[in-house]
Amino acid sequence: MEDARGLYYYPVPSNTKERMYVRERAGNVEFRLWNLEKPQVWEQHDWLPYDVIEQAAAKYSGAGSSPLKLYDLDIALTLIREQRLKKAQAVKSPSS
Repeated sequence: MEDARGLYYYPVPSNTKERMYVRERAGNVEFRLWNLEKPQVWEQHDWLPYDVIEQAAAKYSGAGSSPLKLYDLDIALTLIREQRLKKAQAVKSPSS
């Protein structure tokens, strides 16, 4: 999915008030969380490269599931790939 902020997916599918935005910069996939009820999350946190997320998750020893469940690299790559295909198709067949 995409809106004015960019490509996103729902990290917890049952919660549409929270979105995980994804982008590719310099060959790296980056993530940024947005929450309708907590707009300060977007304002106070910048884009995070996936390798930084992996490093932080490796240190995670808390109860519950790994933070990597929210940062889904497969979904991010799929969204980025689909966006590239749409752009390539738009270049091949420009509207009249």
